[in-house]
Amino acid sequence: MSTDPRVALEALQAALTEHLVAAQNSRGEDDPTVEAAFFSIADAFEAYEDALYDATGEVTPLDVFEDDEDEDLDDD
Repeated sequence: MSTDPRVALEALQAALTEHLVAAQNSRGEDDPTVEAAFFSIADAFEAYEDALYDATGEVTPLDVFEDDEDEDLDDD
């Protein structure tokens, strides 16, 4: 089942807004709310990218950032 790219874009915009609110209300470097919002952006972006590609054959010029620890786990 393919998602409408406009719906996926709205979800991405909402995730970005939630991250902004979480960052503005952060209680420190390891605030779990900010971390959860961070991952919500990544998930919403990937859903948008997939929906956009399915509907148009186009992609964005953006990539989801993965830290070095994640890359090391993928290599094993």
